Order: sequence, then C-alpha cells, then structure tokens
Amino acid sequence: MKAIVISRFVDSYSDLTITDIPEPIPKKRSEILVNVHFAAINFVDLLYARGTHQNNTALVRPPFTLGLEFAGTVAYAPPCSIWKSGDRVFGAGLGAFAEKIVAKEGSLHAIPAGWDFEDAAGLGATAPVSYGALVERGRLKAGETVLVHAGAGGLGVMAVQIAKALGARVVVTVGSGEKTGVARRTGADVVVDYSVDGWEKIVVGATKGEGVDVVFDSVGLVGKSLRCLKHGGRVLVVGFAGSEGGIEKVAMNRILLKQAQVIGYRYGETDRMDPEETKRVWSGLKQLIAQGFVKPVVFEETYSGLEDVPRAMRDLADRKVWGKAVVRISPSQEPKPKL
Repeated sequence: MKAIVISRFVDSYSDLTITDIPEPIPKKRSEILVNVHFAAINFVDLLYARGTHQNNTALVRPPFTLGLEFAGTVAYAPPCSIWKSGDRVFGAGLGAFAEKIVAKEGSLHAIPAGWDFEDAAGLGATAPVSYGALVERGRLKAGETVLVHAGAGGLGVMAVQIAKALGARVVVTVGSGEKTGVARRTGADVVVDYSVDGWEKIVVGATKGEGVDVVFDSVGLVGKSLRCLKHGGRVLVVGFAGSEGGIEKVAMNRILLKQAQVIGYRYGETDRMDPEETKRVWSGLKQLIAQGFVKPVVFEETYSGLEDVPRAMRDLADRKVWGKAVVRISPSQEPKPKL
C-alpha cells in the first residue's frame, strides 16, 4: 500500500515522499484494520516530520508513518470485536497518512449521524483535547468567561463550541480578519486580533476590567495571558503551536502575584494512564455532538491524495488554515450524507 513514511526527519515538507510499504496486519485481538478515506492535518504532524516534537527524542523515531487523525471503514475486525467490516469509523493513531491503518479497538468511534468521512476525520485527536482540558482540568462553569487562543484553529473551534455548550462567555484570539468570521460562526462572543500590540488590554476591556476566569492556550501565550487573567484564574496549557516547537518561559513570580493556577493537559498521556477519564471525555463529547452543540469545521481548500499532504502541511504552517485541513486519501463508495 502507499503511505508517507518518515525514514529520516525532513527540513522541508516538499521532501516528504509517498512510499510503497506492506499492508499493516493486526497482531492483537484488540486491533482493527481500517481503510483510510480521509486524514486530517495537525500541528503535531509538522513537528513530527521535522523531528522537533518532544516525542521525537524517544517515542516517535524513524521509520514511522506520518499522520494522527483519520476516518474510514473497517476492513477487518476479529469476531470478538464490537466492530465489523464496513463500519464507518473515525479515530486517532500514528500512521494516518496511508491507505490503511491498524488501530486499537478502543481508539475508534462510530461516525456521528449526518457526518461524512471528511467531517469526522479531524475529530479523533482534537476534540478530546479541547473537552478534556476545559471540562476535566479547567472545570469551566456556566457564567464564567474563557479566553481561547487561536480560536479559529483545529483545537480552538472545538474549544469555542464546547465552552458555549457549557454556558460560558467566550473571548477568542485570532491572527487574521478571515479567521474572525470563522470564530464568530462557531459561537465566539468577542474576537480579538492578537497580531495587534496590546491585545491583552482589549481582552480585559471586554470583561469590564475583571479579567477572564479561564485561558485555553494551545499557542504558548501564558505570559501575556496572565495580564488578562482574573486573580485566582486558571490557565490551561495544551500546546505551543505559536512557538514552532519552542517552549515558552514564564517568570514564576507572576504566577504567584496573580495566584494563578497553571494546568497542563496532555490527552495522549492521560489516555495511557487513566482510561476511565478517556471514557468520560468521549461520553461527554458524544452527548454534545448528538445535541448539535459540536459540529465539524473543515477548511475550504480541497486536498486530494497522499501527494497533496505536503501542500496541506505547508498551508497549516503558513497559518492559512482555519478549522481542520482534511485530505482525501482514498475514495469511499457511498454518497455524502446531508446535514
């Protein structure tokens, strides 16, 4: 089968190539073979390709197949499985930029009613991060105000929808005018351009000088966020997408003076250490999806075939993408459902 394999870390996404490799074979009773119809692009994919992610020091080393999120149909499941051949599923797991992937049974989920493969491809590794951080760690409550950085990005559009479903007021930062519209369509109450100097003062003004209760930070803006955080507020650190793999440094006295709670959330590690929490995250998410509070936000550009993955990755790196950039890997044999 065809796949994008990292045999060595690359300097440019143009250096990524399609390779013919043997089809993966499930080796455990808990493993499922899936035909990948669509795969989504994540910021982590950019780091993995270049070898600049913290996991590249030990956990993710060449050779490996790139890609984390996918949607498709079950090609094979053992008789004891909850899945059967032909089931429409989405999930997360290393190796999504390929025609087939072997995934753990528990990492797969049924595609929601009314969603197609393209819609669901960007859900498996993104939505649970936003939900887990806001609900499990942040304990966001109705009536509170949350600041969501990069509110038009993959994690951001999910965080905005989840926060609104919880009854929170949502202030969002974005980096362009086009992304302002995206953030508003997903439910943001206030949108602030963080390319403008002094955006922190605008956020404080939007809260009548009180500051926000919670910050959802996937960018690496803890330092500046402390300026618009309410005393005793919570800062949720879920990534460093704005620093190209670099790690932000913050003077600890500022955290002390603000009496801030800085909370890290790493969904993948939580999934490994506390499967019961993962079940709670997905149970809550699926309720919000079924109730119509969480909907797909797919970037308008069309990417077709594994050969288009490098272009999609460049677009994400260049900050052109809002929502999720999704690549058609192989065609499905069914019509697109109507929402």
